[in-house]
Amino acid sequence: MPPGEEHRVEVHIDKLLAERGMTLTELADRVGLTLANLSILKNGRARAVRFSTLSALCTALDCQPGDLFTVRER
Repeated sequence: MPPGEEHRVEVHIDKLLAERGMTLTELADRVGLTLANLSILKNGRARAVRFSTLSALCTALDCQPGDLFTVRER
């Protein structure tokens, strides 16, 4: 991605948390991330996501990766 260009990935953690009646703090504890790092991911400011983190999120939220992320059209 060229410098200065924003990514088009949308993160749906808020929606999944609401559907499951779970807080961000509870998810952070279940996944083993700090609240600050999970917040960075939730707000779409993360530069990368490790497969181990993705797997832990999917396990904790009982979802698939496609439920967590979508890519906006240009």
